[in-house]
Amino acid sequence: MFPQYQGLFAPFRNSMILITTPTGNIGSQVVEQVLASNQPIRIIARDLTRLPMHVRDRAQVLEGEHNNSALIHRACEGIDSVFWLVPPSPKASNAESAYLDFTRPACEAFNVQGVKRVVGVSALGRGSGHEGNAGLATAALAMDALIAQSGVAYRALLMPSFMDNMLRQLSPINSLGKFFSPLPGDAKYPTCATRDIASKATELLLDPSWSGVAGVPVMGPEDLSLTDMARTLSQVLGKTVTFQQTTLEGFRAQLLGQGMSGAMAQGVVDMYAAKMRGLDNKEPRTPAASTPTSFHQWCEEVMKPAIAAINRSVF
Repeated sequence: MFPQYQGLFAPFRNSMILITTPTGNIGSQVVEQVLASNQPIRIIARDLTRLPMHVRDRAQVLEGEHNNSALIHRACEGIDSVFWLVPPSPKASNAESAYLDFTRPACEAFNVQGVKRVVGVSALGRGSGHEGNAGLATAALAMDALIAQSGVAYRALLMPSFMDNMLRQLSPINSLGKFFSPLPGDAKYPTCATRDIASKATELLLDPSWSGVAGVPVMGPEDLSLTDMARTLSQVLGKTVTFQQTTLEGFRAQLLGQGMSGAMAQGVVDMYAAKMRGLDNKEPRTPAASTPTSFHQWCEEVMKPAIAAINRSVF
């Protein structure tokens, strides 16, 4: 499935990689891509029943939360590289707790167990001038500093918004021909596909040569506005799709209605407000930062089949 990883790094076959969030949107793709390299892996999973049988057959699996100190110490024994992702914590008391309190046990384990390299999922914005009041993004950047202080070599994957987040709006796109966001429709932002995040993470996890601490932007091939995205969705789906801007206050109310804690809802709102001020737009768009999957390609390969599946289920 992933021939680009087959046969690579043969001298390092005996080193082991630890992968967290293996059933999540990004983590599950990292698992599949690393397995395709035949590198030995260990996995921490909240619920083993959610892991595909072929993953359970080929990986060492530990059940539990990866913020559990005893579990993460055990998981890091004999590990060279770690894929680190803090799972969503919609009911957390605050963003700092969701990111930093969750990560502190792992940083201790990295140090004690001699982990060499960590690849983490973080956010764009460092050096933008807006990172100090950016809610969840502020907490993610603070997590980067915490991991870097543990002494491991660290690569923070610096993320904009995900194309895949559009799947949360399948229903209104299908039934109303609309999608919604508090971001303005005409401002252009980077956006990336989770498949490209997983590929970049896998590339780093399989490469034993890097050291030090650095950020790795993963920004998709071009900046797009939400109006641009509506135009692309219309082309791919063969129907008119429009974008409608909502207010930040209405967005916060929606998050609260979905069961998010007040502090975490405010963390998301603050992140979006920072994006409006340019949080995601200060990172230079270099060839290395521009990942391959276009929004048009993503819509053809992911959104269009998802819409078709909804309509088949109706009939």
